[in-house]
Amino acid sequence: MSFLVGSGMLCILLVVVLILLRWGRLPLHGKTPVASWIFVAILFTSGLDVGLVMFPLTEFPVYDNLAKNSEYAFANPLAIEFGFWGFMVWAIYFVTCFYFCALEPRLQFFRIRWVKWLNNAVIIGTCAFTAHLLFANLSWYLPSLSAGDDVSYGYFAILGLTIMAAVYSSTELKYVKILSVTSGAVFFALAIGLGIYAVQQPNIAASDYLSTLPLLTDYFTHLYKFVLPINDYHAFYLFWWFAWSIMIGQFTARFVGNMQAITLFIHMLLWPSISLGLWFAVLYLIYINGVDTSGLINQIMVAVGIVFVLNSLDSLIRLYSDNLNLTVERYGKAKYLLLHGVLMLSLTTLFGLQFIRIQWIGALVIGIGLCCVIYLSRSPHRGRLPAAQSLVKL
Repeated sequence: MSFLVGSGMLCILLVVVLILLRWGRLPLHGKTPVASWIFVAILFTSGLDVGLVMFPLTEFPVYDNLAKNSEYAFANPLAIEFGFWGFMVWAIYFVTCFYFCALEPRLQFFRIRWVKWLNNAVIIGTCAFTAHLLFANLSWYLPSLSAGDDVSYGYFAILGLTIMAAVYSSTELKYVKILSVTSGAVFFALAIGLGIYAVQQPNIAASDYLSTLPLLTDYFTHLYKFVLPINDYHAFYLFWWFAWSIMIGQFTARFVGNMQAITLFIHMLLWPSISLGLWFAVLYLIYINGVDTSGLINQIMVAVGIVFVLNSLDSLIRLYSDNLNLTVERYGKAKYLLLHGVLMLSLTTLFGLQFIRIQWIGALVIGIGLCCVIYLSRSPHRGRLPAAQSLVKL
C-alpha cells in the first residue's frame, strides 16, 4: 500500500508540473466565481477536518519519542506535523480543482455511470470516516466519560447526536451555509483563544510563540522526505488526502473566479499552509511547555471538533444524496433522517471495527485518477481541451 500511495504522490507532482507548463497562464472560471479572498476562505473551511483540532496534541509525543520512532529524527515534531497536513499535500487538491474547473466540463469523465457510482462511494465512505475520527479521539480529550474496559455510552451518545444533527442540517441548504461560516469562525477563535491562554502561563512569554514559528523551516529543508511515505502512519495520512481530493476539487472548482492556473496553485498551497502553521505552532507551544489542557480546554476543543464534523458531514451527505436521488423531496424528512442516519452510523461502526479503512478509499481514488488519465489520453474529446497557455515560451 505504501508503494501505491508513494507512486500516487509522484504522479501528482508530475501532473502539477505538466499543468503549470501547459496551462499555467490559462484563465479559470468556475460556475459560481467569487473574489480571491472569498475563494481562499471557502478553500480553507472546506478542507477543515476534526483531526486538525484533535490530532496534534496526541501526535507530538509520538514524533518526539525518537527511541521508538527514529524515522522522525530528521525534523522537529512541529515540522513533522505540518508536513503531514500542509503545503505539498494541498498540491493534490490543486490538481483536482484545476481538473474540475478546466477539463471535466469538456471531458465529462465523471458523468460516466460507473465513475459516478465510484465517486459517490468515495464520498459516503469518507463521510463516515470523518465521524469515526471524532469518536476515536474522544477518549483522549474526555477521559472522564470513559468506562474503562466497558463500553462508554457517553462517547456513543456524542457520536450519534453529531451524526443525526449533521443529517438534519443537510436537509436544507441554509444550514450548510451557516455551518460553513461557523466552522471557520470557531477555528480562528479557538486558535486566538488558545494562544492567549498559552502566553498567560507563568513560564511562557509572547516571544516564545515567535521563536516557535522558525521550527517550521525544518519542513522546507527536508521537503523531499515528505513526498514518499515515511512510515505506515504517513501513508495513512496520504491515503486520507487522496480520499478527500475529489470532493474538495469538485466543491472548490465552482468558486474559482477569474484567476490563472498559476495563481490558483499559489493560493491553494500558500494560504491554507500559513493558517495551519500558525495553528500548529500554538499547539506545539502548549505541548513543549507542558500546559495542562484537561477539563474546560479539552471540552472546548471537542466542541469545535464537533462543529467541524457537522460542517463536513452535512455538505457530504447533501452531495451524495443529491447525486443518488436519496433526497428529502423523494422520501420525506422522517425517512430521509432514518436512511442517512442508519447508513452513517453503520459505516462509522465498520470503520471503528476496521472492516473498512480509509487507505482503501484513498487507493480507490488513485485508481479513479489513473482511469481518468487513460480516458484523457484516448478520449475523442481531447480536441476540446483548453489551448496551451504555458508559463514559459518554448
